[in-house]
Amino acid sequence: MSNLAGKAYALTVLSPIKPWTTWVNQAILLYSWVQGRIQPTSELKQLTFIHYARWQVVCREKWLGEAQGQVKYNYLLFLSNFNGTWDQYIDAFSDVVPGRLNLIWRWSVKFPGSVPVTPFKSYIRLNQYDTDYYYNAYPGAATTDVKGALFLKETLAKFAETSKDLEPVAFKLAYNKFLISVQNSLMSTGAGPRFTERHQAASSGLKGVPYVN
Repeated sequence: MSNLAGKAYALTVLSPIKPWTTWVNQAILLYSWVQGRIQPTSELKQLTFIHYARWQVVCREKWLGEAQGQVKYNYLLFLSNFNGTWDQYIDAFSDVVPGRLNLIWRWSVKFPGSVPVTPFKSYIRLNQYDTDYYYNAYPGAATTDVKGALFLKETLAKFAETSKDLEPVAFKLAYNKFLISVQNSLMSTGAGPRFTERHQAASSGLKGVPYVN
């Protein structure tokens, strides 16, 4: 199915913004980027299932060149990769960072706000495009799986170094202590959960032009 690669889902949303408010949107995105580089918000840290998320303003003169006269709007491009279902992702974004979403998307045409979530979901569906080709280096692993594997590798290397000269009894005690410390990182990987028909319908989006009037 499009948009899926193992446990990960690729979301692509293209929403129109009015040319005379585009500079405001660009300034907000720049401010958000600088703020995130200095000190990421605690709310965003809760969204550990997200691989990647990016907003980018696409100006019509850079996009279509000489054909720009045929396009009425500039566009806000949103790209994200995450684990879980489409509904879970939108619900979490709406619940955890509604203010940030409103600040960025409020300049898009007919944006209803991120709360309540039902109109917000309808807006995302209407402006979503299917991802026909999606590469995932670790399709059987979620973000928590990758973080757990990195922690396990680092901890195992330290244990191997500190325990290489231990006597059998002391090694057994150290090994048991090591297992306890990494037990939350001993997850298994595999194919992602199968989406229900409802999730497939929600995530398919609408083909054609973005939401404009």
